[in-house]
This record gives sequence, structure tokens and C-alpha cells, in this order.
Amino acid sequence: MRVMEIKEFGAPEMLVSATRPDPVAPAAGSGEVLIRILAAGINRPDVLQRKGHYPVPAGASDIPGLEVAGEIIGGDLSHTDNAFGLKLGDKVCALVQGGGYAELCTAPIAQCLPYPKGFSDQEAAALPETFYTVWSNVFMRGELSEGETLLVQGGSSGIGVTAILIAKALGHKVFVTAGSDEKCNACLKLGADLAINYKTQDFVEEIKKVTGGKGVNVVLDMVTGSYVQRELECLADDGRIVIIAIMGGSKAEVNTGQILRRRLTITGSTLRPRPVSFKKQITHQLHERIWPLLNAGKLKPVIYKTFSLEEAADAHRLMESSEHVGKIVLTV
Repeated sequence: MRVMEIKEFGAPEMLVSATRPDPVAPAAGSGEVLIRILAAGINRPDVLQRKGHYPVPAGASDIPGLEVAGEIIGGDLSHTDNAFGLKLGDKVCALVQGGGYAELCTAPIAQCLPYPKGFSDQEAAALPETFYTVWSNVFMRGELSEGETLLVQGGSSGIGVTAILIAKALGHKVFVTAGSDEKCNACLKLGADLAINYKTQDFVEEIKKVTGGKGVNVVLDMVTGSYVQRELECLADDGRIVIIAIMGGSKAEVNTGQILRRRLTITGSTLRPRPVSFKKQITHQLHERIWPLLNAGKLKPVIYKTFSLEEAADAHRLMESSEHVGKIVLTV
């Protein structure tokens, strides 16, 4: 099969075309299926892996790519984790631990979801990584509940756009930060209630204004560093900060007295190393709560640009430029 592999850690051009043996169809009892990939999503962890900053979990493919869409062509379809009755020939999108930049890959059937009604291969491939990440962090870990508000740091990223779309579809007020007026306008068009240009505005001040001094209930943070203390200042009592990336640095100085007095929570998670059993929970919750909205056309991923598999290096350059609003996808 054709793949894009990391020749050595470094710049985007270290992603090179190669040929690898086709994976063998998983045997009965494995709980896995073989997928002929038609499209694959690009995500920030792929960039980190290419640079040598995101070690591949034990047993996972060293080929980058954490989400795919395509056709089931083999594997363990009789497994009890096949909750949606998937069959040979069905089109699915899947969350994988690696191997997405290729023509074939295996995936736990517990992490496969049917294409939403009317979705293209590219649209289906744009779902798993960001939808699993947003759902597990904002709604499971952050416990965003009815009537509560959400602040998303980096609203124009793939994660940010997905957070806006899901939270708005479920009736929440959503505030975001972004790095330019153009990106802020794009977030507003997607449904954000307020978009703050973090280069020209103080997000703490703006959040206090829009909430009448109360603050937000949940912050989805991809920055950390010096942002954490400022996020504490714009949280409502009993508020939660959920950290999913450390683009601004891994260390922060915070006022722990504020955490005590106002019962604040700072938490975080990474999805890739979590076991299949946990990702299975997310799969079922997404199928129950979000797939009906996708099937009804009330929710759709935002795709900024698509590239061919062999253009993966160009896709990574775009990802690193942060010029995009929404998802970047490879067509295989």
C-alpha cells in the first residue's frame, strides 16, 4: 500500500511517500476491522509526531494519522463491540492510534461510526479526532451542563470550530478567542456568541463584560502557560478549566487561594493513549447525542482545504501556519 511516512524527525518535507506491506485483516476475536481509506484528517498531534515531540504508543503504527474514513473490507464484524451492526462494504469514520496516512489501516470496531447521512468521504474523515476530543473534554471531563457557558481558546482551529458547532447545537453560549479579526469574524459566522481578538483585546475583561461579571463555567484551553491564571480570573464559581494542549508552555503560576475560595477545577487529558474501553464510551455517546444532529443536517464539519495523500507535507505546512479555519483533510 501507499503511505506517507516520517523519514526522520523534522520539517514537513520529512513526510515522504513510501510503500508498506498491506495490513492483514484482523482475525475473529480481535475486535478490529480493516478499512480501505478514502480520506484522512490532519491534526496538530500529527505535526508534533513529525517533529519527534509525540511518541507513538506501544503497538501503534508509526505512520501518522489519527482519523480516517473509508470502507470496511475485512476483520472481526461479529465482535460484541459492533454495536451499530456494521457490515463488509459499509462506510465508516474511525478514530485510530496511527496509520491514517495510508491506503489501508486497521481500527477497533468500537471506534468506528457510520457515515452520517449524505456525508462525503472528506466530511466523514473530518469528524473523529475533534469530535471525540471535544466531547470527552468539554462534556465528559468538563461537565458542561444545561444553561452553562463555554470559552474556547483558539476558536478557529479544528478543535475550536468543532467545540463551537457542538456546544451551540446543544444550546450553550460560546465565547472564543482567535488571533485576527478575520478569524474572529469566521467564528461568529459559525455561531460563536462572542469572538475576542487576543492580540488586541484582554479576554478576561471581555468575558467579565459579556457575563455581567459572573464568568464562564468551562474553559477549553489549548494554550496553558500564562493563560491559566487569567482563565481562573474569568471563571464563574465552581468553574472548570480543561487543558488539551500546551502550545503556550507546560508551566503556569496560579493563585491557589482563588481555587480554594471559589471551588475551581483545573484538569486535562490526552486522548491517544486512552484504552479502547474509554473510547468506546465516547463512541456511544456521540452516536446517541451528536449523530442524530449530523444525520439531520443540523451540524456539519468545516473543511478549510483538502490535499492528496502525496501532498501531506503541504497540508502540514498549512497546519503550522495557523491560517486555516476548520479542518485540513487528505484525500486518499
